[in-house]
Amino acid sequence: MSTRIFSEDIDETSLEKMAGVASQASSFLKAIGHDGRLMILCHLATGEKSVTELEDLLSARQAAVSQQLSRLRLEGLIESRREGKSIYYHLTDNRAKRVMDLVYDLFCGSTT
Repeated sequence: MSTRIFSEDIDETSLEKMAGVASQASSFLKAIGHDGRLMILCHLATGEKSVTELEDLLSARQAAVSQQLSRLRLEGLIESRREGKSIYYHLTDNRAKRVMDLVYDLFCGSTT
């Protein structure tokens, strides 16, 4: 995975490309910009989880978890599947996994 480093000499074509996707990037960042949704994505980055598992992991009520799952689903970052009475969620957007890896490295990783 290559990481683009912005600099003063970034070319006009790159800036135009960023302007073209700024709205999409902004929506993505707003979707993950809530601590509850961020933690749901962190847990889903490790694999599929049921709503009940997420409630337990987050120590949150079902209504609160469902509200955040709904927003993530609306943004296309996760999908669900039903198995009997249980609903399981998983990541569908690899960008979310990549961002979770980066957030972990920046905020939870070693500072050495």
